[in-house]
Amino acid sequence: MRSNDIILKTTSTIIVFVILAFSVNLFLAGHNAPGGGFIGGLMAAGAFILLYISFGLKTMEKVLRVNFRYFIAAGLLIAFATGIGSFIFGQPFLSHTFGHFHLPLLGERELATAVLFDLGVYLTVIGVTMTIILTIAEDRG
Repeated sequence: MRSNDIILKTTSTIIVFVILAFSVNLFLAGHNAPGGGFIGGLMAAGAFILLYISFGLKTMEKVLRVNFRYFIAAGLLIAFATGIGSFIFGQPFLSHTFGHFHLPLLGERELATAVLFDLGVYLTVIGVTMTIILTIAEDRG
């Protein structure tokens, strides 16, 4: 890659924030509308991959000191705990429930257990996608 890709580097720093914001929007809309943890996680991984393409593997490893394999473990643990949590209340595995709560600064909001499961899926998809892509990128060099 050439080191003078100023347009790519400048625009990608702006576009990454837009992609990450859209990823969070897809994640939060998932339990009531199309979207959710899987597609939101893919969008977030796409944003990170754009950063890696723009700035290179070595630079991004210095900036993002994250082992994405931990995302896989955390995501699977959250998703599994959400499914097991239903046993505490005498419900079948992965039963979904929701309630309306008054939250400070946010007002009346609906909170659902599906969001916790989607969070597990979101983290797992980011971890798996980034681990695969970075493993391929390291083998190439």
